[in-house]
Formats: sequence, structure tokens, C-alpha cells
Amino acid sequence: MLIDHDITAPMLSPGAWRVFQLAAEKTAALDRLWDVKLGTPVFTVAGKYSTRGWTEWTQGFQYGCLILAGDGLDDRGLIERGRGRTIERMLPHVTHIGVHDHGFNNLSTYGNLLRLMNEGRLEEDAWQRTVYENAIAASGAVQAARWSPTNCGLGYIYSFNGPHSLFVDTMRTTRVLGVAHQLGHWLMGENDARINLLGRSIQHGRVTSNYLVFHGDSSHGYDVRGRTAHEGTFNRNDGNFRARSTQQGYSPFSTWTRGLAWAMLGYAEELEFFKTLSPSDFKQAVGLTKREVLDEFQRGAIDTCDHYIEDVSTQDGITYWDDGAPQLHRLGDWRSKPADPFNGYEPVDASASAIAAQGLIRLGNYLGPRGGKRYLQAGLSVAKTLFDEPYLSVKKSHQGLLLHSIYHWPNRWDHVPKGQRVASGESSMWGDYHLLELALLIQRLAEQATYPAFFISR
Repeated sequence: MLIDHDITAPMLSPGAWRVFQLAAEKTAALDRLWDVKLGTPVFTVAGKYSTRGWTEWTQGFQYGCLILAGDGLDDRGLIERGRGRTIERMLPHVTHIGVHDHGFNNLSTYGNLLRLMNEGRLEEDAWQRTVYENAIAASGAVQAARWSPTNCGLGYIYSFNGPHSLFVDTMRTTRVLGVAHQLGHWLMGENDARINLLGRSIQHGRVTSNYLVFHGDSSHGYDVRGRTAHEGTFNRNDGNFRARSTQQGYSPFSTWTRGLAWAMLGYAEELEFFKTLSPSDFKQAVGLTKREVLDEFQRGAIDTCDHYIEDVSTQDGITYWDDGAPQLHRLGDWRSKPADPFNGYEPVDASASAIAAQGLIRLGNYLGPRGGKRYLQAGLSVAKTLFDEPYLSVKKSHQGLLLHSIYHWPNRWDHVPKGQRVASGESSMWGDYHLLELALLIQRLAEQATYPAFFISR
């Protein structure tokens, strides 16, 4: 990608403001019009949100969008609407034992509300604080209970496919375990065993790095440094790793770019969190030094972010849905040109780019001016593209906020407009939500205001 080394967060502040203004109208309208009996809005079809039952992993994004739009505009009405929906409808997600999505649903809602109270943006209220904290603590423990040990003494939080399955997506959901740990919570096991939630979060990140993130140091034929596989499968009889696979990517041996983005942001955010913890936290959790854990997670963050910049993004920082997509070669040297969301061969996935941009910025801030400048500028460059057309949805008739998002292209779940051959012009709840997270991060950097973090800042 072509990195703009001169762009700054203040220069993007008007774009972020525009994102929030559009989001205020669209999220409130969707909340008014959506029939909850249909389930949860997932992605748009011809500009109107629709649903598809796989797991109900997007409801937290829907209400989180209300909260984030209210945060960005300092609109208490929007925040209150998001708070009301959270209290009214999100509790089943807290105790959902069948998914790996707890960080998506519950930190996007209860977590954002707790963050705003901790920042002083919402007035202190003991009962509301108790509700948010208890919901997050319970969610973290329930998520941690989806546990499969491996033969190397580690373990992972398994996906909705079952105990054999490790998803790269989960790198961004395990952060709920970290907040639960901060709140003094733990998972109670057999014989009243207290299971350390931070320990399970760290172990999961290490297993993901070992089996789903390539680091350019193996004999594997497709070992490109930073490439990620969507899924890893394990033999549950002995905990041995068996194979890589994919659910939504093209193949186990190419990079499904939204999975890459989940890893980029997941590792970068965990680094920010781990930096605030004491060395004793790591010793008690996993028997390692703080430096050992930080080094391993930093490797995961740097390798995946480098892969995004160098291998899978286009000139303007946007990525296609998979770097091994079978018709991508028909676009010629696609890396050296801006992405074309209206091409006739393979769809772009702007939602992957919105997630990745935040990961790049957070890694850049974590590493500081000496080692992080490249990542910070890359993230800002991607944001510059996303904050404008053709990616920003400016028409009131379109319910989405971020256009050209892809859900499951192999299954053809994504809407193809009449007269076109590939999906384009549609939005997703996760794409809209992560565009708002990106806008909030840039707004806070531009104003030198409180840095938004998922964890409880001391």
C-alpha cells in the first residue's frame, strides 16, 4: 500500500465527524424500524438490513453503534438509547454458552457503557456500574469455559464449530476475559477450582500465534510471514494439531483478510492491555515473565500488520476479501492500484480494512514514535480512504454506514446488484461498528483526549 507519511489525526477529524453524523441518523432509524422478531440485523440487501441465522453475533454491534455515535457527537440521547437496548436485550448474550463471540457482543455494549462511566462521560451510578461489571465478569467466565487443551500444555477457546475448532476471529473476543480478570473475577471449575481468566486469554493468544499465524520461519509451503489461517483443527483425543481450514476464506493456504484483521487488532489491543499489568499478574496467570508474553504478542501483531501493508492491501489501503481469490489475477497488478469495489471478478471487503486500520493505529501507538510510525501512518491512510466515498454511505435511503462489506462470499450470502457479477455496495453490522470505533480513536487522538481502550485504565 501507499502510506501517506504526512497525514495526521487532526487532518482526519472532519471525516470522523462526518462518520458520526451519518451514523447518528442511520443507527437511530434502524433502531426505530427494525422488527426484533426477525432476529438481529446482519448485512444489507439492496441497502436494507436483513438477517441470517448462523449465530447471533451482531446484536452487540447494533446497539454498540448507537453508543459510539452518541460518544462521538456527545449526544446523550443516542447513548441512552443504546444503554436501554443493552439492558433490555443483551443479557442472553452474557450467558450464551454456544459461541466464541462474547467480546464482540458484550464489550461493544456493556463494555462501552462501563468505559464511558470510567471516563466521566456518564455520571457515576453505583447500580448501573454493578450491572455493567457483573455482565462483563459473567461473560468472561462463560467465554473461558469454552476450553480445549492441547498436547503442548496450552489451550484455546473453541469456536461454535465445536471443541476441535480454533478460529482466528476469537483473538478479538478474548479481551472480555481480560476485563473480567481486572474486575477480580475467575471461572469456577470442578471441586471449586479457581481458573485464572487472564491465563486462559494469554494461552489462547499463544496457541493462535503457534497454529494460525505464520511467522516465516517454518518449512510450510505457504508460510508467508504474517499470513493467517481462518481455522485450526485439533484431534480431541490427544490434543494434537491436525490441519488448517477455513469457513469464509477461499482456502486454508491463502489469507482471508477479515480473519487477518481480527488478528491484527486482537494482538495490538492485548499489547495495550498487558502493558498496564504487573509482572506478578503474568507469573500467576501463565508462569511467564511479562516480557516473554509481550514479546510473543508483539510478534503476532507486527507480523500480521506487515502482511497487511506489504502483501494483501491495495494502493489505497483497502483489501479484497481473500488474497488467494481465484479471479483476482484478472485484475492485473491489483496491489499497485486503488481497490475497485465495482470490478467484475472479486469483491473487496471494506469491513476488513476498517478493522485492520484500527489495529495498525493501535500497534503504532504501542510501539511509539521510533518503531510505530509506519503502522500509525498506514492506519491513518486506510482511514482516509474509508471516511470518504465510495466507502462511506452518504445516502439516507441506504441503512448501512460502511459500504462494500463482505460476509460469506464462498456461500454467496452477499447481495450482488442487478447487472453485476460480484457483491458490492452493501454494509454489515460489524463493518459499521468498526468504522465508528476507528472514527472514535482518531477523534480522540486529534483532540488529545482520553485514549479509548477496552480495558479499565488505572
